[in-house]
Amino acid sequence: MPDSLADGRTRVAYVPAIASIAAPTTSELNAGLLLNSILTPDGLIGFEPTTADVPTDALDSVYDTVDNGRMSFSGTMLRLKKQLTGDTAFTTLVRDVTGYIVIRRDLASTTAWASMQAVEVYPIKCGDRRRLAPEKNAVSKYEVPTKPWVAPNLYAAVA
Repeated sequence: MPDSLADGRTRVAYVPAIASIAAPTTSELNAGLLLNSILTPDGLIGFEPTTADVPTDALDSVYDTVDNGRMSFSGTMLRLKKQLTGDTAFTTLVRDVTGYIVIRRDLASTTAWASMQAVEVYPIKCGDRRRLAPEKNAVSKYEVPTKPWVAPNLYAAVA
């Protein structure tokens, strides 16, 4: 079977309101702000869960055993390219703004949202955006910390 390539196959949106994070509607997603074209190639940071270990062994155990503990995310943020004009992301994703980061993987980013597509939905609160230091031969960039303040749904489907 062929591998699924990442290039051009990740769609990311900031969506201000979703009624059910298990089944966001196409209307809700279309009301969102697409970010994939202004995210840097490495700009989707920390949206990978880590599962803590819970030790389950006892004093008389001869093996260390563990079970699944809490899931967490570390350092979730967006790294974006600053736009000269009409920079809606820069003016929208400001401190204390809440909403949802919706990620769809393994399908062309240009493909419209459609029913039954697998998506990840992260309820977030934005931290203070940070302008990155200028570099030669580079675009101007900034980062927006995205605090996952409610449990996400990593296995949602578009309604």
